[in-house]
Amino acid sequence: MRFSRREESVDGAVVIVTGAARGIGAKTAELFSARGATVWLGDVDADVAATIAAGLPRCRAAYLDVTRRSSWDRFVADAVRESGGIDILVNNAGVMPLGAFDAETESTTDLILDVNVRGVLNGMRALIPSMVARGRGHVINVASMAGMIPIPGMVTYNASKFAALGASLAARREYAGTGVSVSAVLPSAVRTELTSGVQLGSGLPTVDPDAVARAILKTVRTRAARTSVPGWIAPGWALVDALVPEALQNAVRTRIDDRRALTKLDEQSRSAYLQRIDRQAKAHAAQPDSGAKR
Repeated sequence: MRFSRREESVDGAVVIVTGAARGIGAKTAELFSARGATVWLGDVDADVAATIAAGLPRCRAAYLDVTRRSSWDRFVADAVRESGGIDILVNNAGVMPLGAFDAETESTTDLILDVNVRGVLNGMRALIPSMVARGRGHVINVASMAGMIPIPGMVTYNASKFAALGASLAARREYAGTGVSVSAVLPSAVRTELTSGVQLGSGLPTVDPDAVARAILKTVRTRAARTSVPGWIAPGWALVDALVPEALQNAVRTRIDDRRALTKLDEQSRSAYLQRIDRQAKAHAAQPDSGAKR
């Protein structure tokens, strides 16, 4: 395997991308494949992921429920058996239901936390020990600027992405010196199915999945702890949050209407995504090994 820290080269690397059937995950798999990597696409929608993989060289797809350790064990075992040791893990799978916190069902809360937080932890736990044993590896956890900026209508999602960022930074420190690095990528609002029905473009910059995929690839070279997309937004927000009084922040937030996730969702445009999430939430709740009991 040629795996250079000086270049964004993944030629010969074996990569796992979760949530790879659509959006950021699919674009990341496409980009890594184009750069010579062997890519394993994991998703609960395995048929959709398989269609993506079929159009890309050196790509495989299989069912992966990131919330289940048993699913991770099967997925990783298959990947290692066919392709060898895993060099890079992209923990991308995520869900983003929006709306009033007090109207959120318990099954939706469980799904958000299990996919967005437990899924990240499960992925790191499934791959990092073998990476440490080999003395090399790179984990990229796709968090969100929602892991730094609190937004009304996204209470549980905000909680999950704050947690994903914190877990990434803590794991990065814990495994320092082992040859394994952990990076977090924090996109702003991304034009994917997750943001369907949401009014974008006011307050937060919007980006395409391709831009996030390029930022993910870039961490192969930089091994940066935290990379935002666009690059200026995380340091910019940190400066604002540190120096601008809350009253002034609130005035600006009111002016740009930061409550749009509560008041201005286009339910019709968002219906297909919400129906899929609702099915996932019910299926997740029905499984006997949900949560910590595995």
